[in-house]
Amino acid sequence: MKYLILIMLSLVSLTLTAAEQNYPFDDVQKEQDFNQLLQELRCPKCQNQNIADSNALVAIDLKNKTYQLVQEGKSKKEVVDFMVQRYGNFVHYDPPINSLTIWLWLVPILFIVLLAGWIILNSRKPNIAAHSISEQDKQKAAALLAEIEAERKNK
Repeated sequence: MKYLILIMLSLVSLTLTAAEQNYPFDDVQKEQDFNQLLQELRCPKCQNQNIADSNALVAIDLKNKTYQLVQEGKSKKEVVDFMVQRYGNFVHYDPPINSLTIWLWLVPILFIVLLAGWIILNSRKPNIAAHSISEQDKQKAAALLAEIEAERKNK
């Protein structure tokens, strides 16, 4: 029983160390570029998660490829261009503005403009309900107020 527990613990520790990858660099600038790219590139499989935080197999492949490209001396733009060419604009958090992505920017702005216009138009309209009270209704209201005041004085 004691050996079974030791075997289980060693297997668990092996899987924990296997999940953590180490990327050694000779140059500090390359390491900074690599870390920035890990934050800027999005995992194609995960929902809105960068490849630094993702444990998906495709994210691990992207990390390894990013490491390889940075080690080869590629610039950040070249690495991003490579990833976009391979995985599409989704892989980058800051996609370029083109005929497909322009709507991501225009629709919210258009919504805000339309909402502001609607608010301005509705705030300028006169309150029709206040002007539509007839003289007969005003006389009834005045009579009721007079009656209430008379009751108060009698108490």
